[in-house]
Amino acid sequence: MKNFHPVIYLLVTCLCVAQGAHAQRYAPKVNHTVLLNNHTKVIPLRELKNRGIAYIRYQDEPALATFGEVLERYAPTDRFFIPDQTDTYHDLDEALKFYNTLIFALNTADLANKRLLQLINAQTVGKQVILAVFGDGVKLGELDFVYFPIVWSREATETAAENAAMSIYGGVACTARLPQSFSARYASGAGFITEQTRLEYADAAALGIDKFRLEANIDAIVAEAIRERATPGAVVMAIKNGKVIFEKAYGYHTYEQEARTKVSDIFDLASVTKITATTPTIMRLTERGIISLDSTMGHYLLQAQGTNKNGTKLRDVMLHEAGFIPFIAFYQHLKPGDLSTDSSAAYAVKVADGCYIRTGYYQDVMWPTMLQSKINASGSYVYSDISMYVMKEVAEHQMGMPIQTYVQEAFYRPLGMQTAGYLPRQRFDRSRIVPTENDKTFRKTLLQGYVHDQGAAMAGGIAGHAGLFASANDLAIYGQLLLNRGIYGGERYFKAETVDLFTSRQSATSRRGLGFDRWDPDTTKHYPAALASDATFGHTGYTGTCIWIDPKEQLIYIFLSNRVHPAVSNKLISLNIRGRIQDVLYEAINTANF
Repeated sequence: MKNFHPVIYLLVTCLCVAQGAHAQRYAPKVNHTVLLNNHTKVIPLRELKNRGIAYIRYQDEPALATFGEVLERYAPTDRFFIPDQTDTYHDLDEALKFYNTLIFALNTADLANKRLLQLINAQTVGKQVILAVFGDGVKLGELDFVYFPIVWSREATETAAENAAMSIYGGVACTARLPQSFSARYASGAGFITEQTRLEYADAAALGIDKFRLEANIDAIVAEAIRERATPGAVVMAIKNGKVIFEKAYGYHTYEQEARTKVSDIFDLASVTKITATTPTIMRLTERGIISLDSTMGHYLLQAQGTNKNGTKLRDVMLHEAGFIPFIAFYQHLKPGDLSTDSSAAYAVKVADGCYIRTGYYQDVMWPTMLQSKINASGSYVYSDISMYVMKEVAEHQMGMPIQTYVQEAFYRPLGMQTAGYLPRQRFDRSRIVPTENDKTFRKTLLQGYVHDQGAAMAGGIAGHAGLFASANDLAIYGQLLLNRGIYGGERYFKAETVDLFTSRQSATSRRGLGFDRWDPDTTKHYPAALASDATFGHTGYTGTCIWIDPKEQLIYIFLSNRVHPAVSNKLISLNIRGRIQDVLYEAINTANF
């Protein structure tokens, strides 16, 4: 370039430097984890529902703590520390006896501890053992005698720890091989290849997206929401191409600012329950031929026979075209004696702290009232909560078990969804659950861990249209399952055609799928967002939540908030907070260099 004009030379040089800096800044992280001894394909781990997982390490290694934190994102994991004194190993051995999957993490210097290696190898009798090793591979020869899987990383950094943990669960694919021979067993080129089967926890830079600009734009919108008291806090999460590109918590649980919002917080999903509990249950029962959407309510429910809903088709119910009225305000019709501040056999159903409803109220009053309620001509779209009350009853009668039990066994536990479920106060400390309304009329208390929807609360907190609580991470897992058309973690949960059927437009009169809400073809409504594709499906929740899944862009967008705190407000809607954040994600993707 010596013959170039000096100014041109300077510009070209600056451009090359800038391009090099850009490439370095947005270069995707490479997984250098080497997977060894995976002959039986233990890794990536599967069948999470049947696993009791323990993670064991020395206490004073920061990178190994990060390794454990990432493990915990995929499945429930209990932590244990290796004692410094070898004569106390028997205590650790005793503590691990009720776990069937043990993940040890060591630095290569620890491999000189023969007594420790004996302890680890002894655990292989009746258990699956995985060993993560960090550091120079020279000591790998100390493990020539083992046959259980090893994930090895040359560096003991947080990035290496994250990749090693994700490798175990299939969050990233293993493609690396040993760069040289360390022993007869661990020779140059050794290493097993796996595929990505679960979410990868990365960031926007992994896809060439300007993560700093993306974060600044989302920050500004959420800050506006909090400033305008549309919600005291929120969690925003986005997944693109199976990679988590954005995840951040904002604000506080309440305007008193006593508890900061965390990404792991549990939110009342409100109507998102419809597509995360009731609809997947119906999908499973439909594809197995247990129910038919073209059969009637009366066919499955004896109580519906002799009512005006006897001939109502389930397909119309799922499309909100059955002619049902939108809702029934049951709490406004409570009589003296229906509620009590104390629990007893007569008041065994808890609807909130210090509030109990008469035992059997749902069966004696609510369900018969719904069955006898007015019905209009079918075919017109009228969004109705009664639809999912109905589908829950249909499902439970055909399954022979409560829906809260079924979804845990069939979906949440196998998928690794650790917080999703009904009645979270029975499973988690209340501090993890974001409060909703300070109910001054019906329950007369701050609702925290008890469903906001009045009807669902009166039904014992378990309903087809509301009642589910979950973290953003759990919704991300569920969204990726649908985006993968029924497969997650190497296991199939639905036939691809079942997912396609329920999530695609199925109505001639509305935008709806079966149970799922969808992109609105009336583009003046910009629903759910101006830039969303016509393939987008998902749902919103009254408490200020949403999940939208776009197969064309391979994008999942999750927004969780408590906009009904301390009282119901429409500012989140009027400010279009959810839709604007979704558009920011599309803008970032469209300007990225893939």
